[in-house]
Amino acid sequence: MNKPGSDSKIIAFTLASFVGLILLTGCNDVTVKDNNLLGYQAVSEKEYDAALQFFDAAEKEHENLQEAYRGRGIAYMGKADYKNAVSALKASLSESDGRIGGLEFDTAFYLAVAEFRSGDPSASKETCTSIINLRQDDPDAFFLRGKAELALNEVDMAVRDFNSAVSYKKDDPDLYIDIYECLVNAGASDEAGSFLKSAMELTKINDFQKGKLNYFMGEYDEAKDRLEAARGDGSDPELILWLGKTYEALGDKSYAASLYKTYLEDNQGNVEIYNQLGLCEMDTGNYADALQSFETGLKQGDSEIIQSLLFNQIVAYEYLSDFKKAAVLMESYLKSYPDDEAAKREYKFLKTR
Repeated sequence: MNKPGSDSKIIAFTLASFVGLILLTGCNDVTVKDNNLLGYQAVSEKEYDAALQFFDAAEKEHENLQEAYRGRGIAYMGKADYKNAVSALKASLSESDGRIGGLEFDTAFYLAVAEFRSGDPSASKETCTSIINLRQDDPDAFFLRGKAELALNEVDMAVRDFNSAVSYKKDDPDLYIDIYECLVNAGASDEAGSFLKSAMELTKINDFQKGKLNYFMGEYDEAKDRLEAARGDGSDPELILWLGKTYEALGDKSYAASLYKTYLEDNQGNVEIYNQLGLCEMDTGNYADALQSFETGLKQGDSEIIQSLLFNQIVAYEYLSDFKKAAVLMESYLKSYPDDEAAKREYKFLKTR
């Protein structure tokens, strides 16, 4: 189970840019620099518990509360605690002085992502609409609102928003691909095909992007050649992920698994590769190794595919015949994702074992 998308890349870029801005300006308030800045630095290093302590200290010392609450929300997102993230980000927005600037837009986008990941697409859609009403050329807000609408089974509205997103990023093949994946996962294959066709017609496109498009077209040999040509030193996790998926599609799951493992030996934080490695190991019957991969991925914190990792972890326990553990985890899973009908059916089965 895997639900790919692009908001993780968007918020990672936003956070990196914001931390860099604080470092450059040094802020005007020394106390902010002592706690809020240290908190954001901890977030950038994925030290989320330490970050929360810094933001708590900032609040107690009455520093910049807007920044403290915002940072707390981002840290909670890092811990995949989206409900607390939503509360903190709303608190940050409530501290605004009424002027809407880059910080407020940035916080609102984090809020929309947190709402979406917490299983509340209606709230996420509403937040995105608020952003779009004030900034009508924001492709990221249109894209995320489209994802929320898909979750609400509003396919026509989603397609309209996806078209708006690409109207502002006409030459970005990755956006077309992200939209294609979202629509396919939502069962809207016909609508997805038009975006894939538009991406194939782009002229400014590199081997990596062409390789991904070949993959989605089912042209796996061509995809392999393109992705191998773009491989370089093998340090790009997204390239390794798609190259591995291509080898899997070609039936060489052992080589795909070796690609994932080799990458993770030196780069241990990529959640999607842990998840894909686990899926590959399950396909080859290595259920204990698969479980370890899923659980290692879960330890990395915030990820758009946290739901996939949790579900796959449960499936691995089932294959290992540990039905009691699987049932306990499924009960917890359904508290976070109560609308997952497949999981509900699986839970009924687990309770009979």
